[in-house]
Amino acid sequence: MALLTPLLAFLYHLPQVYKWLLKPYYVASLFMSIGFLVIRKTPGICEHLSTQREDGNPCDFDWREVEILMFLSAIVMMKNRRAITVEQHVGNIILFSKVANVILFFRLDIRMGLLYLTLCIVFLMTCKPPLYMGPEYIKYFSDKTIDDELERDNRVTWIVEFFANWSPECQSFAAVYADLSLKYNCAGLKFGKVDIGRYGDVSKKYKVSTSPLSKQLPSLVLFQGGKEVMRRPQVDKKCRAVSWSFTEENIIREFNLNELYQKSKKLNKSKGDRGDKINESQFPPVPEEEEPEVDAQEEETETKKDK
Repeated sequence: MALLTPLLAFLYHLPQVYKWLLKPYYVASLFMSIGFLVIRKTPGICEHLSTQREDGNPCDFDWREVEILMFLSAIVMMKNRRAITVEQHVGNIILFSKVANVILFFRLDIRMGLLYLTLCIVFLMTCKPPLYMGPEYIKYFSDKTIDDELERDNRVTWIVEFFANWSPECQSFAAVYADLSLKYNCAGLKFGKVDIGRYGDVSKKYKVSTSPLSKQLPSLVLFQGGKEVMRRPQVDKKCRAVSWSFTEENIIREFNLNELYQKSKKLNKSKGDRGDKINESQFPPVPEEEEPEVDAQEEETETKKDK
């Protein structure tokens, strides 16, 4: 079941997967993930490698290499059980494939292990995964605008994501959050984001830890009247985040988005009616045209002239 779920998700999103799999970041990651496989199976190179196989064939995996690959495959399956997007599934596979390559290269030759490890570090420091650039109805806050915007109108409900660009979980969640904003955004229900990796004062004020070990990234907070009503993931008394899956279904259910959206549509209608009344009252009614009254003295003078 752990293998079937990511496979079905991959096939369902296959048209979209091609768009970002062909980006330089994923192309380079793919080649690095299969580095040991290529060296072990390429004729002309594998003959010069050492092996512990009984038949002495250096172009095939020995029992220890198979054991390492099977162990890390089990870790990938366990990790992917909590993945919510195809990007997370593929990211987990790439990450643990690189870990397996480091172990296998060091076991094969310490010089090759050091070379591959150095290459991974350079790649990590110079290359970043592509950010989500699709359609969305999201307002991005800074440390100077978030408080004013949340308190501007008490009738507006805000759902704000506290994120950091360096967090893989935030990068994978970006598409899900954008899709929710396209479905539920209106005048009475709005979606916002603030990069607490950039604005440290915001993370302290709203008590969202930016530590990679805190598991609070991303955090979704519901604001009504400028005050926090609920957040996910929850934080216990020891300031530890309670594990929570950021799937679209969980967010809709926990935040009652369908109910909030229905109330927000009523708010939109009331605003529209009120706006019509205000527009009508701004212009005074046009008086009806009346026939001009003729003065009696003017009539008498005209009759005398005629005579």
